[in-house]
Amino acid sequence: MNLDTTYLTELLLNGLMVGLLYALVAAGLALVFGVLHIINFAHGELMMIGGFVMALVLPALGLSYWPSLAVAALATALAGVVLYELFLSRLGPREFERSILVTLGISMVLLYGAQYWFSATPRIVDTQYGFEGLEIGDIRMTWTRVIGGGVAVLAFGGLYATLRWTQFGRAMRAIAQNREAAAMVGIPQHRVARHAVALAAGLCGLAGGALAPIQLVQPAMGQAVIFKAFALVVIGGLGNIPGAVFAAIALGMIESWVGGFFDIVWQETSVFLIMIVAVILRPDGLFQRGGLRVG
Repeated sequence: MNLDTTYLTELLLNGLMVGLLYALVAAGLALVFGVLHIINFAHGELMMIGGFVMALVLPALGLSYWPSLAVAALATALAGVVLYELFLSRLGPREFERSILVTLGISMVLLYGAQYWFSATPRIVDTQYGFEGLEIGDIRMTWTRVIGGGVAVLAFGGLYATLRWTQFGRAMRAIAQNREAAAMVGIPQHRVARHAVALAAGLCGLAGGALAPIQLVQPAMGQAVIFKAFALVVIGGLGNIPGAVFAAIALGMIESWVGGFFDIVWQETSVFLIMIVAVILRPDGLFQRGGLRVG
């Protein structure tokens, strides 16, 4: 395999792994929109919480990756419950502008709170895997990227099974499709919405924890991701989880390719250029919009 082919393949695979982790954040954002009909702009800070929990717990557990990742996901899910009970539960489905202001305010409080407590200095997070990686011929990928992508795939499988076959998942889809009819048949909307936010936050914590050994952990790490995730949800079709996941994976690979050949500014700009084109050509997104679609 020549150098050019090897380089392109590594860019593709690295982009795929990061895209899968982006997809966790985008899927959570689509889930919250589908059930609550609001865009949670504090969603990126939930990912940041997952990253910092991973950075703090890993040394305490002797650099053990899996227990630390589980703690990051559970702690962020609990943060999601607190966020819902204190703020999101007070927002109605038709208060879109108010929800933007409230969640942006929460985002700023969490961001500057993290900067106060942990400083803005980026943290390097090490795990038991170090810089070891998987080698296939001339292609090499670190274990943290491979495992992060694998964890994301398993999480998507669990999310699909939950939404498709569990009573809780059917209740979420019922509320997303027709809130009034769901209330008439006795579905407890407050409890279902709380669990949906906790599930979405747990996905964010999982993404933040898995990204911690791959990227630098810092208070602003969720800021760039949330706007990308919002763009991905728009591109995929608001409330369409498979659409958001597909768009996120495509974004990860496009970012990797662009970053491999052009300046970093173009890597960050590419997703929004794609969003502009996609919204102009397909105002409702590339996939069907509305409700809470899982397939």
